[in-house]
Amino acid sequence: MFRMTRAIKFGAGALLAALMLFAVTVPSQAESGGVRLRITKAGFIIGVGGGTGTLTFRGRSYPLSVGGLSVGTLGAATADLVGRAHNLRRPEDIAGTYTAVGGGVAIAGGAAVARLQNSNGVVMELRGRQVGLQISLNLSGMTIAMR
Repeated sequence: MFRMTRAIKFGAGALLAALMLFAVTVPSQAESGGVRLRITKAGFIIGVGGGTGTLTFRGRSYPLSVGGLSVGTLGAATADLVGRAHNLRRPEDIAGTYTAVGGGVAIAGGAAVARLQNSNGVVMELRGRQVGLQISLNLSGMTIAMR
């Protein structure tokens, strides 16, 4: 009986160690890439936006297209944003619809700062400048696709 309990404890310990090792190695496989976006939005109450961009990942550049629809928009503006995309395992992970994370999107005095996440777990941290007159340049809900 004592030997059986000891064997169970040893097996449970080995299983726990294996799970911890697996959990530690998975996040280290994710990488970051550089992102550059140019987004133009215009509208009156309902806004439509679109743009282009580039993902730089593992020494290669990948063209991106940006689209989105927002409510509460008034005016027109263009934003040039640069930043990093985190948690990439492959370039295609950047594609998807992004929602605001944490503080979301802040625009003050022409400056834009955004932290967005898609369903693949990719987190983009962007900063840049807005040119034009627009009351709302909401990046939450924007969709990025690879071209």
